[in-house]
Parts: sequence; structure tokens; C-alpha cells
Amino acid sequence: MSHQADTYLTDRLNQRKHDSSYRMLKSENVDLVDFASNDYLGFAHSPILKRNIADELTKHPEYLNGSTGSRLLTGNTRYAQDLELQLALYHGFEGGLLFNSGYDANVGLFSSLPQRGDTVITDELIHASIIDGIRLSNANRYTFKHNNLEALEEKLKHAKGLIYVVIESVYSMDGDIAPIADILGLTGQYNAHLIVDEAHAIGVFDKGLVDQLRLQNRVFAQIITFGKAMGTHGAIVLGSRILCDYLTNFARSFIYSTAASFHQLAGIKMAYKLLDASQSKIDQLQDNIKLFKNLLSGYHIETNSFSAIHCIIIGNNDTTKNASQVLQDKGIDVRAVLSPTVAIGTERLRICLHAYNTAQQMELLALTLNNIING
Repeated sequence: MSHQADTYLTDRLNQRKHDSSYRMLKSENVDLVDFASNDYLGFAHSPILKRNIADELTKHPEYLNGSTGSRLLTGNTRYAQDLELQLALYHGFEGGLLFNSGYDANVGLFSSLPQRGDTVITDELIHASIIDGIRLSNANRYTFKHNNLEALEEKLKHAKGLIYVVIESVYSMDGDIAPIADILGLTGQYNAHLIVDEAHAIGVFDKGLVDQLRLQNRVFAQIITFGKAMGTHGAIVLGSRILCDYLTNFARSFIYSTAASFHQLAGIKMAYKLLDASQSKIDQLQDNIKLFKNLLSGYHIETNSFSAIHCIIIGNNDTTKNASQVLQDKGIDVRAVLSPTVAIGTERLRICLHAYNTAQQMELLALTLNNIING
């Protein structure tokens, strides 16, 4: 039986195929050198973390396979609350509230915090989950040109109600770093509240860039996710205790979600334990970042990134996919990021560096990129 809706779905998918932007799930490329994943410190692969999680589970033989309900019903545990306090203190905040994913955290925070008549000003390259959260609120939303303080101030001049400015400390597609201290100068001037998403900074820059700059007392809220350098899953919103109480009462993605399982919570706790013992891995990652930038510079390929993420703008979906295939044919896993995920004309190769990448692997990557770009 044919349905009108099926025709609509088919037409939309065919348009994606025509635009070379059709998405498909693919199996992991286990035989390729990883320059694609967000596993910056190798925690997701770590046998030490796996063993520590198993030991932690053994210490709590009464743990359940599932949480049985939302945190406000039957899914709360003392373990979860202790973990929230531990992470809040670790990052230098009063309180924290765990969410099941970074997406859940951002949607919950930004759909409930700003209200009609308030203003949210975001960097134009902010995470999609933050945009989706703000859309669910009734607040006014403005964007400012990426990392541009003059553009931000122009928006602040016209903001009304409670004002929130939202940035990432490390941007997920370009890998460049926000001028957090300078932005705080502006938010203080205009009585605005700064919220920083540290998804791609935690682990790469120790506890994150807010901590490195000692800015916790000036930041209204911080989002930390555990699915990247921490190698596990979930997220936490950090801020004042009153913010956490507010989110417990008004963040729908928290209120109406089944709570994370004990296994997930144990994984987060053990990932932080491993982070404290991983300074050598963090140092190795920083060394790899410097080496890779030097290798690219030797081929006259420049990036603005000092983080683990580097992007090479190719432009055009087909050309970018072909470049990714050239790299994969050389045994290197680098993925193409296509429009509409990024703006048309900025289609790119997104390169992620890791503590476990070798100098030889990075040399091969840089040489292959040179052959692609410079011929």
C-alpha cells in the first residue's frame, strides 16, 4: 500500500543523494589508522579503564542492570549524587547535574533556562544540540560571527531580558579556541551570563580551558561531556547549586528520561580516576598536535587549531568525499564532513589527533594531504 508520506520521504532522500549529502551508517574501519574518532586520549580503547570499571562494579554487587526509572522517580541513587558532587568540586563549581548525553544536557539546559523575552547570543559555529535547545525555548536567539568580539558586542547592545552568551571552548569542526577571558569582559560589561561547552577541551587541555584559565567564578555554567576524551558516555552541567535545582525542576530531558545505568555512572567515575593518572598521555597528545602543525606547515598547509581537531577545507561534497577515499586507500581513517552539516562551500576533511598516533602515521597523513591539496 502506497502512502503519501512515503513519497515525501523518498523525494527528500533522493534530493540528498542528488546533492551528494546522503548519510549512511558504516561499519568501523578497524584496519585503518584512526584520525577520525574523538577518543583523544585512547580511553575508549583502554584496558586499564575497562578493568577499573569491572573492579568498581565488583565493589557494588547490588547494582542493577538498568536504573528502573527517571531520577525523580525510582532511578536516583546515592552513587549518582555523590558522583555529581565529586565532578562539581573537581571542576571548581558548586554543583552539577548529570545527563544521559551531551545532546540531552544542551537541550535540557537551553530549552528551560532562557524564557520568552530573554536573549541568547551564540557563536555562529555552536553545537547543533545548543541550537535545538534554544529553539525549544521562547527566547530571542542571535548569532555572532565566529570568535568576533565586535560582532558579539553589537548583539549585546540590542539584547533584552536575561542575557545568555554561549560558546564552545574548543570548536568541534574547526578545532580553534574561543577567547573566553575577552568574552567574559564583554558579558560583565553588559550584565550577561556566559555558558561554555567544553566537550572537545576536557582531557585535551587537562580539566578544560575554563579551569586552565581559572574562570569558574565568572562562568555561569559549563557543560562537560564524557563521550570524547573521557571514553565513556553522558554529560554534566556544572554551575551553582540553585542552577542544578532549577534544572531538576524544569529541564525536560532530565525529568522525563530514564536515568543512566549504574554501569554508565561507574564508567564516568573511573574515567576521571584514569584522567588523574594520564598526564603523560595529555603531554603526548600536545606533542602530537605541535608535530602535526609543523608537518602541515612544511607543506604550506595552515590550520588555526591548537587543539586535537584540525580541518582542511576542500569545498564541494563530491570532491571532499573523494579526498577522504584517497586517505582511506592509504590506510588512514579521515572522514569527510559535508553540507548540510557544515555550510555549503566549507565541506572539509576533519582530522582528529590522539595520544596514540605515531610520528610515522602523522607524517604519512601530512604527505597524503599535501598530494591531495598541492598535487
